[in-house]
Amino acid sequence: MGSMKAIVYEKYGPPGVLQFRDVDKPVPGDSEVLIKINAVTVASEDCTFRRGRPLIARAATGLTKPRTAILGTNLAGEVAAVGKDVKQFSVGDAVFAASDDDFGACAEYICLPEAGALAVKPSNLGYAEAASVCGGGLTALPFLRDAGKIQRGQKVLVNGASGSVGTAAVQLARHFGAEVTGVCSGANRELVMSLGAARVIDYTAEDFTRSAETYDIVFDAVGKSTFTNCKGLLKPGGCYLSTVLTAGILLQMLWTSLVGSKRAMIMFAGLRPAGEKARDLVFLKELAEAGAFKPVIDRSYPLAQIVEAHRYVDAGHKKGNVVVTMGQTDIS
Repeated sequence: MGSMKAIVYEKYGPPGVLQFRDVDKPVPGDSEVLIKINAVTVASEDCTFRRGRPLIARAATGLTKPRTAILGTNLAGEVAAVGKDVKQFSVGDAVFAASDDDFGACAEYICLPEAGALAVKPSNLGYAEAASVCGGGLTALPFLRDAGKIQRGQKVLVNGASGSVGTAAVQLARHFGAEVTGVCSGANRELVMSLGAARVIDYTAEDFTRSAETYDIVFDAVGKSTFTNCKGLLKPGGCYLSTVLTAGILLQMLWTSLVGSKRAMIMFAGLRPAGEKARDLVFLKELAEAGAFKPVIDRSYPLAQIVEAHRYVDAGHKKGNVVVTMGQTDIS
């Protein structure tokens, strides 16, 4: 079987609970591919799962202790072996993928089903960039397209526009023909403008919820606002989207489905069927290869420095994505 390096956690807590260890290397089943991982993202949700807080996060990871010892979901790498029934992938294929609630990507190798959220990576992106496409793109795309029903000519506000989901949302909203306003700190203004935002609101200098402008979609990519605070920003028939699950957003979603024309919505993008996510990866691949989508990377760390990567993400000021690489050159 052999062994591999992996980042293991056996209890919830601060970044120091993560340990660099040798573990058994996985063996692919008949319908699985073995991927040699070259890059994996560290997102805010990875830090939430590591902390085990808020407690609702443990529904995905285990009530009293982690059910899966290895974190990490968004990855890119090379197919190292395939099961006997695999038809779509071959050894040597460069791929990108999301393992979702199976986690396991903070390691040198992972096995994923051929029918999983897996696709050939964009030819013009390196592995770190490809993993980052999964990080923000697989969340922002279904929120805007499926929940928000985004249309050409609409006005969209993205709160948290400089984060991994926010930077993806700005680019995708522009691709769909919307006029985008981004909310971020003034230090990230140029970045968000370069991604296609028509206007940027500096939240450190101005309360965006008091803006006189109205929008078809308000997308809170960081879960720092509420439908109540943002309701005045919505046009009649407008939609407030939040990526963060709270009791408040669930109640507002139910209430607004019954009363009034303005809607509050949350969706669980990671729980969608793997086939849907695989199709979205192909969509994002084609956008990236056309030059219409480029993931933003803030910092990159080697696997052995995963604790430092988690500390940085915990601080809450990352721009775009934080990536952990397995030590090899990030080549296309």
